[in-house]
Amino acid sequence: MTPTPPPPAPLAATQAGASATFGYPPLDTLKPVADNVWIVDSLLPGAIGRVLPARMTVIRVADGLLLHSPTRYGPTLLGELEQLGPVRHLLAPNPAHWVSLPDWQAACPGATTWAAPGLRKRGPVRKSGVHLDHDLGDHAPAEWGDAITLATVPGGFGFGEVALFHRASRTLVLTDLVVNLEAPMLPAAVRPVARLLGTVAPDGMPPAYLRGVYKLNRRAAAAAVESLLALGPERVIFAHGRWFERDGTAALRRSMRWLLG
Repeated sequence: MTPTPPPPAPLAATQAGASATFGYPPLDTLKPVADNVWIVDSLLPGAIGRVLPARMTVIRVADGLLLHSPTRYGPTLLGELEQLGPVRHLLAPNPAHWVSLPDWQAACPGATTWAAPGLRKRGPVRKSGVHLDHDLGDHAPAEWGDAITLATVPGGFGFGEVALFHRASRTLVLTDLVVNLEAPMLPAAVRPVARLLGTVAPDGMPPAYLRGVYKLNRRAAAAAVESLLALGPERVIFAHGRWFERDGTAALRRSMRWLLG
């Protein structure tokens, strides 16, 4: 029986007179989700981190730890990870979630970096000089063992997202296919924009522009999402906002209504 995590902490303020703490504290520390699955809640750099917190998922695979969508690096966090096992794999799951890779690569030189299909061809990635060891295919790499089912949800313009399903815990790991921001946690001026974009909990979707990108390849994207739903996830983790701690299949279908109809 897997442990049930507490609900994410709400937006918190520090002591009176101090600045607000955004995101889902405690930040940049491991939080157990299920057997061999953890999350790390963090923030994006700059002012955008006040609006759009970020989340990394950690999965124990055959030879060590896999970091899905690495967030900002810190030596204390690395120490927590190394108590669980060596960091063997870094995964950039879509064209937006790769910018923290260089710091993790420097700290974990023995880790292999895996990339979403087409990521290495994108201009910002090429200009950054970040090293990508392998592109992911239709199946999880042999190095990960047999713990994970892998699927890519394709969009237009070469955009796509790699999803992982941890079979033993029935945990589906996404990145930006669901954005589920909690209105009370957003600055007041941002809330109308978030509602207009369709990203507000409890029925948050990707922002309208990203939905448009996936609709350019709607048939293939919808088929990929249906295959994920057929796996029957109990929980669904994603990078931004309140993730689905239970009833994951129903919550994901509701969130993907824009694509599935």
